[in-house]
Parts: sequence; structure tokens; C-alpha cells
Amino acid sequence: MSLPFEHEDEFTYGAYLMIPELLSLQRRVSVDEHTGHPEHDEMLFIVIHQVYELWFKVMLHELDFIVVLLNDHDVNGARHHLKRVLKILKTLVGQIDVLETMTPAEFASFRSFLANASGFQSAQFRELEFILGIKDRVQLDWFRGDEGKRLADRHDSPTLWDAFVGVLHRDGFDVPSEVLERDVRDPIVENTALQATIVARYADEGFSGLCETLTDLDEGLQEWRYRHVMMVRRTIGTKRGTGGSDGAAYLAMTLFTPAFPDLWAIRTAF
Repeated sequence: MSLPFEHEDEFTYGAYLMIPELLSLQRRVSVDEHTGHPEHDEMLFIVIHQVYELWFKVMLHELDFIVVLLNDHDVNGARHHLKRVLKILKTLVGQIDVLETMTPAEFASFRSFLANASGFQSAQFRELEFILGIKDRVQLDWFRGDEGKRLADRHDSPTLWDAFVGVLHRDGFDVPSEVLERDVRDPIVENTALQATIVARYADEGFSGLCETLTDLDEGLQEWRYRHVMMVRRTIGTKRGTGGSDGAAYLAMTLFTPAFPDLWAIRTAF
């Protein structure tokens, strides 16, 4: 094993995880008008959102791998890693509980210092939406540089849903041509013929298990969105969000719109 250090004993826990560098990234920008020091609660806000971005990175890592597994027809492997993503989503929701310990007054103490910075600008979360097929809520020109390139690549790439449909097709089931040949840059829309095919195969426990786990993922994303909306309402009410977004009003528009509408539509068929 080749270590990035001259001596093996230098390869410590802190060195491996780059802890000094990691702990240097929480740079507060606020200033308390009475003490001249940064506002106390800004530290929590920064750490929570940095941790979100780290989890988003892991989710993208996992979802990309899940697409590969489905394309290789490894349904069991895909389900295993989907369950890991579900656990991460639960963790994201749990972090909101921590963030909600901050009162509106505590958030207001440093909010003005955020200027145009907004979670609305999270390129990684937009990447997550794109890989799940949610491609109707963002303009690519909102992002620049490497972020813009990554998003453009995601926007033009097949989604997790396309990989799922490929499993059906390779197993010889009737998948409508408009589903197989759809423009992957477009949002996913319901297809009644595809729904009939999914229902016909539901007796296969491996396949139905995959469908249910994908539905769990969709529901988990909705749970996170709901908690996010309520946290924003609780913290800033109906004020506009930082960065010029519509705040809770915009976030509320994303609720109850599934990533995989066919998997919800089939519920009435049983």
C-alpha cells in the first residue's frame, strides 16, 4: 500500500480525514454589533449545511453506482445501495431537528450577512434532482464554471428511472417505445402502458421489492422537502429567501410532486 506520507506513522486518523483542514472551513461572516465578534448561532448554520453537502456527495456517489448496477442487471445490489440512500435521507431529516433549535431571532442575528448566498444555489442538490429525473425546476444558466458543467452533464444523462425501465426491457417485458426512446432531458411523465407492464410483473418479489424501494426513496425525498419547507416557515415565515428566492413559497411548490409518478399511479391496480 502506498501512503501519501514519508513515514507510515504520520498516517493518522486526523491526517487521513484531513481534520485540521476540515475544521478550518467554518468561516463566519457575521459581526455582533455589541461585541464585535461573530454571531454565536452562525456556526451551527454553517456546519449543518456543510454536512448536508457532504451527504449530497455520498448520495450522488451511491445513486451513480445504483444506475451502474441496474444497467448490469444487478437488482439485489441496486436495492442494497438504495437502502443506504434511504438511511442518508433519514439523517438529512434528522438534521432539521437540530437546525430547528435555532429561534427566528437567532437566525435573524446573522441572516443579513448571508447576502446573496442561498441553499437554492446548491448545485449538488440540483444534481440529485436531475439523476432522479426532476429536470423541470432549474435553469442551467443559474450556475457557472465546474458546477455548471456538472449540471449540464447530469441534465443530458439518463436517470435512475431510465435504468429501472431498462431492467424491464432487458427481461423481455413490453416497454412502450416512447418510454425507451424518451428525451432524457425531459421530466418523467406517467405512462399507462408502462404501468400495466409493471403491475403484470409485481408477483416477482425481487422486482416488486425494487419498485417498493424506489417508492421509499421518492417518499423519503418528499419527507425531506416537507420538513425543509416547515423549517423555513418556522424560521423566516413568509419572508423572501436569501439570494432572492421565494423562500417557503417556492419550496412548497415542490411538495407532492413525485419523481417516479408511475410507481404511485399503480397503487390503485391492486
